[in-house]
Amino acid sequence: MARAAGVSQATVSLVLGDKWRGRVSERTADSVRALARELGYRPNLAARNLRLGRTRTALLVVPALTNEFFARVHAGAAHAAAEHSVGVVLYPSPDGIGPARDPFDSARAAVDGIIASSMAANALATLRGGGLPLVMLDSDPLRSDAAATVNLDIADGMRRTAEHLLALGHRRFAHIAAGIDSWTFHVRAEALATAVHQAPDATLRTEPTALGVTEGRAAAERALSGPGPRPTALVCDDDLIAAGACKAARRLGLRVPDDLSITGFDDLSLATALEPELTTVRLPAAAVGEAGIRALIAVLDGRAPEPTELPGELVVRDSTAPPPADR
Repeated sequence: MARAAGVSQATVSLVLGDKWRGRVSERTADSVRALARELGYRPNLAARNLRLGRTRTALLVVPALTNEFFARVHAGAAHAAAEHSVGVVLYPSPDGIGPARDPFDSARAAVDGIIASSMAANALATLRGGGLPLVMLDSDPLRSDAAATVNLDIADGMRRTAEHLLALGHRRFAHIAAGIDSWTFHVRAEALATAVHQAPDATLRTEPTALGVTEGRAAAERALSGPGPRPTALVCDDDLIAAGACKAARRLGLRVPDDLSITGFDDLSLATALEPELTTVRLPAAAVGEAGIRALIAVLDGRAPEPTELPGELVVRDSTAPPPADR
């Protein structure tokens, strides 16, 4: 290969190992890559990995596979990993956000690093027993010993939701909140309370629930049937809970959005399957997965990745409207 290109073996190694920048001219690099394609050259990844002491494999840990959000995170991670010839092993933790078990005899022997989505760093102690580098996604950036963090601007998404409802005239809110001890849900609750209480006449009650349509329906029924004036807006921690809230409204004879506004979070496919379609916060889940892979590769290459925070987007649809005039 080097002889055919008229360069040294070291130059070929730098170019094909994508380490040529600053050492080889771009013209030479293009020439070497073009010749490699012409000759059908493929690097011996097994030999290279053995030499470097790497498996070229990342472990992606998520709380569950049943949630579309985590499927999108995996899709983004897999896409970015393929660009770098890295494999991704997807591991749904059997205990959700609780302590994750080691899916191998030793994770350190099987993977180069761990990317964990929406989990506490201390839940990964068993997996990280050998000191594997860790990248945390959608997790507390202050309490983590992670090598890098990739987060969503969850607080801004919830703040925009509250401001949208306040602008419509709502003053009686109920937060149908995920009863999960997780950073992402704590941030949602704090941001919502702060935003709602900016309006001096606004009230907010909280009804905790497990994640799910059935559980969300039961929690929404409790919020709507409790003592005192009925809320005119239900702010739900995710779209599954919001779907349950829509069912609760129908069971109680309430029309969405004429009698009751409902919002979700995540913008899953479910959000546009509902009727009326759901106002929700769109989160770039695939971009989170991609950024996680790139951050891990940077750590493995000895580079310092910058903390990343990706914005969400409030998507206003037909499930929100001004409250009834007589309420």
